[in-house]
Amino acid sequence: MTKYIIRGGQPLYGEVEISGAKNAAVAIIPATLLVDGVCRIENVPQISDVTLILTILKDLGAEIRTVNRTTLDIDCSKVRKQHVAYDLARQIRASYYLVGSLLGRFGEAEVPLPGGCDLGTRPIDQHQKGFAAMGADVQVQNGYIMAKAKSGDLKGAHVYFDVVSVGATMNVMLTASLAKGMTVIENAAKEPHIVDLANFLNSMGANIMGAGTDVIKIRGVERLSGGSYSIIPDQIEAGTYMAAVSAAGGEIRVKNIIPKHLDCITAKLEEMGVEIIEDGDSLIVRRFGSLMKANVKTSPYPGFPTDMQPQIAAVLCLAKGTSILTEGVWDNRYRYADEFRRMGANILVDGKLAVIEGVERLTGAPVSACDLRAGAGMIIAGLAADGITEIDQVYHIERGYEEIVSKLIQLGANIHVETMPEDDWHVSAG
Repeated sequence: MTKYIIRGGQPLYGEVEISGAKNAAVAIIPATLLVDGVCRIENVPQISDVTLILTILKDLGAEIRTVNRTTLDIDCSKVRKQHVAYDLARQIRASYYLVGSLLGRFGEAEVPLPGGCDLGTRPIDQHQKGFAAMGADVQVQNGYIMAKAKSGDLKGAHVYFDVVSVGATMNVMLTASLAKGMTVIENAAKEPHIVDLANFLNSMGANIMGAGTDVIKIRGVERLSGGSYSIIPDQIEAGTYMAAVSAAGGEIRVKNIIPKHLDCITAKLEEMGVEIIEDGDSLIVRRFGSLMKANVKTSPYPGFPTDMQPQIAAVLCLAKGTSILTEGVWDNRYRYADEFRRMGANILVDGKLAVIEGVERLTGAPVSACDLRAGAGMIIAGLAADGITEIDQVYHIERGYEEIVSKLIQLGANIHVETMPEDDWHVSAG
């Protein structure tokens, strides 16, 4: 079992470079299934979710070559399988992008229902609605999403989503890229990684307009050809380091970012008393005074991202006064609250609402990372806390953060990885 051991209470100083966006990479890599030729993908984050999606592609028959640490050549021209292995896909939420890609290429897909973090129900009804509108029969059987074009061809269609769904928006974009005619998506999600997927597909020859707005138009093309593309920087990773220095104090430069993507996070931290200065593709983030209370509600982009909710909660735990945190996306995102209480936080949860009464200090304690972003929140709390914090189940964190321990060490954090032999862990656990 691997743990992160943090001796907190030290401010952060220095520079941190942000990696490629997880949420873009796990959609763009499956999108290479639609391309006839070699795709060179640059700025690929070195995280376990990417490793897993690449393993799935290899299992389907893709040829993948590592060019350098962050660059891959992916050739899916020899892929002939439409069936994704259950044990692989069940480990990752983004596996459902394989449905859109395989359906678009072959007119057929068999993909297990997604896994990943347990944040509540993950309905695929909007995905099904989009596929069905284009002429596919979609059913869920024995834990698999089974999709097949009824007439052998997929045709462009008008799709209106009942709720804003990032996954459904991206999946319909994938399938529609090679469908015949025009597909129009209304009430589309607008997140930066949706724009990035559209830009990737367009660079390979797709015809997608309006990504980043609530109406996206996709005119299907005959084929997509190979090319090169660089993934955008990770908005959530950048926001996590911004939250870390906000909680622990100090001054850092967050490099290799798109500042516009961070406006919603920047505005809320500034409201809390954090100073943030934009400098080209960097932000200087400093906090030396007291933190002030704030009310935060998560919502689809350009609102405050749900994937930053546990991280901002860690900062609010140290703010003066009472803050209200409202989760507007997921049903089950407050499982970390008990772990924060172990560290002395005063947090009360009622449904999608959390009331946080700021405390003067947090204290280190043994905690568990119950999901990816909750784990990041626990790191932030541990950096700000007095004493030692031990975080287990860190495999959740490594799903979405590249080299987070070494990056924090570069900022002066006292954090290290401790690995206990499996046999020893069973003895201590028993």
